[in-house]
Formats: sequence, structure tokens, C-alpha cells
Amino acid sequence: MAGCVLAIDQGTTSSRAIVFGDDFNPVSVGQQEFPQHFPKSGWVEHSPADIWTSTLRVCRDAMEKAPDGGADVAAIGITNQRETTLIWDRSTGEPVYNAIVWQDRRTSDLRARRLEEKFTFKTGLLLDPYFSGTKIAWILNNVEGVRERAERGELAFGTVDTWLIWQLTEGEVHATDATNAARTLIYNIHDNVWDEELCALLNIPMSLLPEVKDSADDFGMTKPELFGRSLPILGVAGDQQAATVGQACFNPGMVKSTYGTGCFALMNTGDTPVRSNNRMLTTIAYRLNGKTTYALEGSIFVAGAAVQWLRDGLGLIENAGETQPLAEQADPNQDVYIVPAFVGLGAPYWDADARGAMFGLTRSTGPKEIARAVLQSVGYQTSDLVEAMRADWSGAEQPVLRVDGGMTASDWTMQFLADILGASVDRPTVAETTALGAAWLAGSKAGIWPGQETFAAQWKLEKRFDPQLEEAERSRLLAGWQDAVNRTRTTQD
Repeated sequence: MAGCVLAIDQGTTSSRAIVFGDDFNPVSVGQQEFPQHFPKSGWVEHSPADIWTSTLRVCRDAMEKAPDGGADVAAIGITNQRETTLIWDRSTGEPVYNAIVWQDRRTSDLRARRLEEKFTFKTGLLLDPYFSGTKIAWILNNVEGVRERAERGELAFGTVDTWLIWQLTEGEVHATDATNAARTLIYNIHDNVWDEELCALLNIPMSLLPEVKDSADDFGMTKPELFGRSLPILGVAGDQQAATVGQACFNPGMVKSTYGTGCFALMNTGDTPVRSNNRMLTTIAYRLNGKTTYALEGSIFVAGAAVQWLRDGLGLIENAGETQPLAEQADPNQDVYIVPAFVGLGAPYWDADARGAMFGLTRSTGPKEIARAVLQSVGYQTSDLVEAMRADWSGAEQPVLRVDGGMTASDWTMQFLADILGASVDRPTVAETTALGAAWLAGSKAGIWPGQETFAAQWKLEKRFDPQLEEAERSRLLAGWQDAVNRTRTTQD
């Protein structure tokens, strides 16, 4: 089973493409950042053209850098920023509005708490502006002429994966996979169908919606002029689900946490959709051969984005690598807490109106203490998620956490994470687990890569971080964090 796979990893701040060899290791990479647009406070948008052109450019770059100019690439897998919402004309492919990004909070006023139980029961999600459904409704209600065109069947909706598939196939395929559909607020994760009742509640015409396929499935062929030959698109998964696959979290109880712009922890719950009593999300981990595997998920909106804030907002650092040396030099006697609720608080609080705050400042607080507090905030938020999962499901007993994403390169941050969790943290040798997950979905579907068991056996540990903090100190730090969060929240349970 030999062959390379091109993985497209379309993220929030950059587009990446990685060619993986048949040993599951990257052989070439292309990456390009693209502009972020903030038209109003709490609004975040991307240009659909930027998403597509940057993706095409990095794919060509990665192919050119690969051995034999990418001639061994046999399939394409796609993973993407989830919930980001696009609507375009079916005839021309022209977007009717910018992509509304998952971080965007403009639809907070569309929430109707009396309906939340209905949405949660069917979708496993909360009625929050984070998800795609209210974003679709906003575009239909606020962009002139769009609702009429949608009702005439002239328009198509998609998350970023669907947009890229449409572009790669020149409009021949309008499809998504079950993991991305599960993040829209209008997909019934139990029956695996678009839900007519939920669409009606949000006044969304079902003619907008793409076909929903398995995560490893036939998503069409690329046009030959794009890469010099047609390539099959055989794997698609939202970024966090792709990372779950890439981390080989195939067994119930296994947990992974990805640290990128935000932080997302997923726990595999097998064929059981576990209902959360702690405002976690019940979602689809992946769907293979028609069989759905579910997960509990906790979403943190700001993780690596807080490090970007140190760089771009405060000017305290020039690059992310400076944060660890600063944290190591911080005054150990200062308990500074930063709650990075720049776009609200995610799980388990779901407070869209909360905003960021710093607590515990003294006259001697400086860049070192602020940098440390930013890194620690990631650990504290992850602790909130893991504790909620353990409360929700008996299968979540003291899990070992498999981690990936840019922030995991910091040993200091990972050691603090292990300390504050009171659990071991495992960092794999292959850091590109999100792209690897998309590649495995495509490669296994193509028959050139092995199945789950063999793939899982190839997972290798680069470093394990075991907790070293005494329980009394851990409890004291967590109590300070909870006090800081409670002061930040605008709603209380």
C-alpha cells in the first residue's frame, strides 16, 4: 500500500497543504496567511476568494516541493476551520457575502433560549452564535435580495470544506461530511439528516444545503488544470475531528486536545451520543462506512489567539517563541490570572457577552507575569473542559490527554497543563495531526493506507509530561482561576 496523500488544512488564520508519505510523515509543506476582517466589534470575516486562492497556492507549492513534483500523490483529504459560513451563487460561484467566521458573535441577539432544548436534543449543540445556523439566518435576513434568491434555489450554503470542494470540482460537487454538518445547528446527529423543523425555526430554505457524506467518501475529482491531472477528494473532516483521527483516538474514553487559535478537546464516546449535563457539546467524531462515532467536545475560543494578542495587541513579544522564556522568569509569588474572553467564553460557560480581563495585578507586574498568565490560561480552560467531561460520562476516568497544535511546542506550557490537570499529557512525534487525520481518511479510502488498527499502532510518543504539582497547590491555583472567571462572566448558573 504505497502512495502519497495531499492534505489541505484550511485554518482560521492561514491555509496549509502537506504531502504525507506512506510512512505517515510529512514530505513537503506549503503555508500562507491571509487577512482577517473585523468590520465591527465582535464581527470576524474572511474573504471567500482569499480562502480559495491561498488554498490553491499552498497546494501547488506543497506538490512542487514533493518528490517528483507530487507525481506520487494519489488522493486529497480536506480538513477545515469549522462553523465558518459561506453562501454563493450556484451558477456563477460568486459569494453573496464574506465568510462569517466561527469566532463571530454578531448573531447573539438571534438566540431564543426557550428553543435551546429542542436544538440541543437534536444536534447536541447549544443555541450559540458560534455555530453556522444563526450565521446563515443573518446573511439571509441582512444581505439585500439573498433570501429571495435562496428561496428560488439559486444559492448554495457551505462550510469551508464545501466551498473548497465546489472550487476544486468547478461546481460539480456540493457536499460536506457528517462532522462538518454536525456543527451547523440544523443537522440531526442521531438520524444523520438535515432537520426540517430546525431549518424552519431559523427560516433556512433546505435547498441551500449540501449533500452529507461519510468522512471517508467520494467527494469528486479535481479539475485537471489545477494540478496538471485530476485527483480524487476522498477524505473530509472538520479540523478538530480530523485531529481526533490523526491522534488515533479510536477507542471510547480517549481524549485529544488541539491548541491553535482556539482550543478544542474531544473525547471519543463510541457509538453512544452522551448527553452533557455540564454544557459540553455532543457531536460526531467521524462517520466511516455509514457508522457514526460520537464525542463529547469542549470548545475554548481563545488559546493561541491570546499569544497573538501579546504580540499584535500589546507589543510585548515579537514572536510566540518568546513566551516560554518570559514565563520561566516570572515572579513565582505573583498570582496573575488572565481570562481571555475576547469573543466571549466557550465551554462550559457559554457566555457570549463576557469579555477578557486580568486579575491580581501589582505594581511589579510586568511582561513576564502577563506572558505566564496567558500560557496558564490555556491550562486552566482545558481543566474546565476535562472536569466537565468526567462529570458527564463514567468512561472519562482520569484520561491521558493527547495534544497537538502550535502551542504544544512549549514544554513549559505542556508541563503546566499536566500539573493543573493532574493527568499525563502526551505529545506525538508527528505534530501535524490535524492534516494527518484528513490524509488518513483519504488514504484509507483510496486503499493505499492501512485501516484503523494498523494506523493506530503507528502512533508514536515524542514526550510525556507527568504531573508534578502537589494537590494542595493545584487546588489553590484552580480556586483562583474560578474566582477570576466568575468575576468575568455576565451570566451565572
